[in-house]
Amino acid sequence: MASLPAVRLGVAPHDTMEKYQILQELSPGALGVNVVVEEVKTKVKHVIKQVQCIDHHHASQALEELMPLLQLQHPHISVYEELFQMWDSEASSMFLCLVMEYNPESFQDVIEAKRKEKAVIDSEWLQTMLVQVLDALEYLHHLDILHRNLKPSNIALVRRNHCKLQDLSCQALMTHRAKWNVRAEEDPCKKSWMAPEALNFSFSKKSDIWSLGCIILDLASCSFFTGVEAMHLRKSLRQQPGGLRSVLETMAEREVPLADTFLILLPEMLQVNPTERITIKDVIRITFGRGSLKSSSSALTLHGPGIPEEVASMLLEGNMASILEVMQTFSSHPEVQLRAMKRLMSMPEDQLGLPWPSELVAVVIAVMKQQERILEVQLCACTLLLHILSKALVRNMDTKVSWDNSFSSVLLSAMRSHPDSTRLIVKAYNLLTMVSGHESASELLQKAGLCELILQHLTIFLQDRDICLSGLGLLWALLVDAIIMKKDTLEKFPALIIQVLAAHPEDVDMAEAGCAVLWLLSLLGCIREEQLEEVVVLLLRSIRLGQGRVRLVNNAYRGLASLAKASELAAFRVAVVEEGSSGLSLLQETYHLYSDDPEVVENLCMLLAHLASYSEGPARHPSLWAEEILPELEYSGIRALAQDIEDRFPSSLEVVSYARKVLLSLETVACPSPGDGELPGVACDLSGDLPALP
Repeated sequence: MASLPAVRLGVAPHDTMEKYQILQELSPGALGVNVVVEEVKTKVKHVIKQVQCIDHHHASQALEELMPLLQLQHPHISVYEELFQMWDSEASSMFLCLVMEYNPESFQDVIEAKRKEKAVIDSEWLQTMLVQVLDALEYLHHLDILHRNLKPSNIALVRRNHCKLQDLSCQALMTHRAKWNVRAEEDPCKKSWMAPEALNFSFSKKSDIWSLGCIILDLASCSFFTGVEAMHLRKSLRQQPGGLRSVLETMAEREVPLADTFLILLPEMLQVNPTERITIKDVIRITFGRGSLKSSSSALTLHGPGIPEEVASMLLEGNMASILEVMQTFSSHPEVQLRAMKRLMSMPEDQLGLPWPSELVAVVIAVMKQQERILEVQLCACTLLLHILSKALVRNMDTKVSWDNSFSSVLLSAMRSHPDSTRLIVKAYNLLTMVSGHESASELLQKAGLCELILQHLTIFLQDRDICLSGLGLLWALLVDAIIMKKDTLEKFPALIIQVLAAHPEDVDMAEAGCAVLWLLSLLGCIREEQLEEVVVLLLRSIRLGQGRVRLVNNAYRGLASLAKASELAAFRVAVVEEGSSGLSLLQETYHLYSDDPEVVENLCMLLAHLASYSEGPARHPSLWAEEILPELEYSGIRALAQDIEDRFPSSLEVVSYARKVLLSLETVACPSPGDGELPGVACDLSGDLPALP
């Protein structure tokens, strides 16, 4: 079967199963055959479940139902990596192939190992796993998604203390009656995890709860039940639920971890009538209400009944330390976290632990991780962090932010979880800009994919002024004085920045931010040859738009100098013409405005020195462009400007050096007499318009 061609939606027919090499065939599941494969190119292992379908329509229906599962994002759910249809000519049948993450161990292996030892499950491990499983199932049910196939072998162990729900199914596959009957005869254990109503192909969230109850029962009883005994117990509970009582008593006698909780929980989960069975929120409430699971290991989000407002208000009346304690105690209650963070924002500065309250920040970061799916919590947390940072910086501009990777990773994760929230993106960008100057932060943020995320956001939200401004500001902060990790990604930015500035043509703030980034990209060699002319024009237009902005002016001229140094074409475009006037006339206007500003003058002079370096001589072998640059400098009055600069800034060695280079180069040029012909495309007098470039 593995060598047969695959037919995939939206994928060329030549893309086949041949990209995988089969390593081993696992025991068949209830729905089909599972094989461990390895990608030929990457050597990455996967599991492919091959499900035989009734016909092409059945396969297409199942594929349509399963497609939304590809969009799931949860640390404790193994998402399908690929779905495709495949025709088996030998069986004359259509197969649906589900490509999954490969994890060799599952809860079933743990249970069987403990059965052999007749040992009780480790308490801490059981607590950790229950938290993760409950969190994952609550996430699915909150999205109105059913698992339909919960059993120990479908809870994979990624690591010893990290599990994932896997092998989610759909209605089309789970209602294939003939297939279920065959599998049940081959292995009677297969259907023993299913709820009573699921045997009649009626699936709901309550049927998942029954299956989860059976899994918990197996985990808790593995020290005194064999596999066969456990299977018979699960089946008998469908007709005789009273048989559970003696098992619960044995758990208590043998001091099974969480036995007191299971005494209340399991009878509610294993109700034969699904309408009387509790929901996942009830399971969480019973479990956590008894305080059995450690809150420090929880990643659980509750959407159910919250803490009464009066109680929450009373708890949050204290100082910062007591509020942080409340936040940690009620970490699974988003309504408490929101109230607490708003209370912290209203506190006086002297009670916030400034300049940098590391304990407060750590708690807020933990809240963001735990409540990642709740946008309101993410927005409030970012607002609080911005509030703290701004207060700290106002109080002391030299404040050092205590930064670690968790600070940025939680912000990146929040943006990816809420890709349509422009408010969250802007807040996260502002926070990341503040921490990006921290030692090693820029490199780590680049490795985490922040540049790619900015690229994506600027493309999608091209018309959104706030996102574009904050995104360009963050990009500048990432690139300045940083080691560049992915140059190929940065090479995509110039074209996008051109689009951004074109979308906001009269926005001086946008022009200023764009010029700053284009300058850095030019220094890094990330502007391609075919983009040079357009970028030069854009920088000159930005200067005209914002002559009064000294930061814009400095960065634009730095960018022009960098481009002129690297390319004759860029130098020619600066010197000759842009929209009917020379870039040199613009430069002279800038000099008159900033003749007393040594930084601006130095950047102007640096640009002129690079332009003047395109002089005739054996070392240069100039092109036609280069031949025209130096005469244009002479005819535009740059000699007098350079001399004035040298005279005005005698103490600035850098400025004087640049000015003298310009003057020395211009010594080689003589303006033609009135009777002589002028050079093509060049004018001696700036009072007339210059011809446009062909």
